[in-house]
Amino acid sequence: MGETRWQEAERADFASAWTAELAEVPEFTDSTLHMVTGLLLPIWKCLPQESSRVYRFQTDEGERIIGRRFSPAWAANALASGVSAGLTPDAAYAALMEGRTILDLAEGLQLRRTRVMGANRIELSGFTDAMRERLRAYGLFSEIISWRLRFFVPVDASGPEIIGKLLDRYPVERISEREAA
Repeated sequence: MGETRWQEAERADFASAWTAELAEVPEFTDSTLHMVTGLLLPIWKCLPQESSRVYRFQTDEGERIIGRRFSPAWAANALASGVSAGLTPDAAYAALMEGRTILDLAEGLQLRRTRVMGANRIELSGFTDAMRERLRAYGLFSEIISWRLRFFVPVDASGPEIIGKLLDRYPVERISEREAA
């Protein structure tokens, strides 16, 4: 310890300095924590991966809560896009057909209206090879255009039902607006 800045102190001197410093620290402090609590497993992939630490705490009333802590920026974005939780398949279909809405879904999927061969269509992008059969089972159809596989939601009476199946499996993460296409 001789090569450090530590200084030897008598036990009584150290105890009085420690007690004085401890008296300056407030008994309680208030801070705001942004938490997602409840049943997390079904939405785990939707949560940011900056930290996957799970916290357990107990309120003054004895209620025990388990959740994950997030940054204020993520919480603000989640609150702003919270309207997506109440988005019905019919409303999503109507908004997409209008052409001003883009729906970002879980696992990197995106729904938007596109114009293909002179017709308006609802296109799903961001899918992986492993998703292809499931998307076809939901009722989406695919076409190879310019040597690229593309998936579309039918723009007929079955469209809202198919979007409902998509939203059940891949919930909306964000709703954004664009100029009409």
